Amino acid sequence: MKFGIGCFVTDEGIAPGALGRAVEERGFDALFVAEHSHIPASRRSPYPSGGELPRVYYRALDPFVALTAAAAATSRLVVGTGIALLAQRDPISTAKEVASLDLVSGGRFAFGVGVGWNREEMENHGTDPTTRGRRMDENLEAMQRIWTEEQAEFHGEFVNFDPIFSWPKPVQKPHPPIYVGGGEANFRRIARFGARWFPNSPSPEALAPQLAKLRDLAGADVVVSATHIGPNEPEKLAGYEELGVERVTLHLPTAPEQETLGHLDQLAQLVAKLG
Repeated sequence: MKFGIGCFVTDEGIAPGALGRAVEERGFDALFVAEHSHIPASRRSPYPSGGELPRVYYRALDPFVALTAAAAATSRLVVGTGIALLAQRDPISTAKEVASLDLVSGGRFAFGVGVGWNREEMENHGTDPTTRGRRMDENLEAMQRIWTEEQAEFHGEFVNFDPIFSWPKPVQKPHPPIYVGGGEANFRRIARFGARWFPNSPSPEALAPQLAKLRDLAGADVVVSATHIGPNEPEKLAGYEELGVERVTLHLPTAPEQETLGHLDQLAQLVAKLG
């Protein structure tokens, strides 16, 4: 089982290049960064974790810019979105961003996606929250065509374009791995797109029946990468390994550089202690 780092990269924390280098130097295999284009000042959507919304949500850097800096400062580190809010993104522009980052990183990009939770944020992008699942599916299908076809064409409910040329194509074939965040509502989506599952910190006891259900639906093994695991949850890790989880993404608080390096040292010690 591999260990990665997941975090928000903001203007108030460690710079993304320094972060990527520090993560790689400590033996972690991946860095996943979160996305929020903005946070509406007035909103009805409650913060899923409860309480006040942390300021990192509205100070987050664009993930593709941050990950490009991290990729340039490293040689082996997988760089990924954790997660990109695909339902509120333009598929043609996003397809080019994904392919470009996969190219400049030498094929080290992982594309984590999700439908999102902040309804007002979606609405500001022109996305109807009630159709965000169907919109994300169309975006994924359209992007797969752009990545794999010389002249891509798509005509759907939300996405519509005649044949287009779009380069570069991704280094990874047929395209970078897609990780779908969320719960069981995404199982058919994961099966349809041959994607991987990015569940948010379930217990091994809860994950086991869900994983069996997903693999039965997909008719094949499905790669699972558990995310947002805290340093105070080591008891989960052995259970994940028994279930064949590909990677555990440990949560890293957003902080200035020296404080971040200390947090990373503690996480690296935890992984070393667990063997």
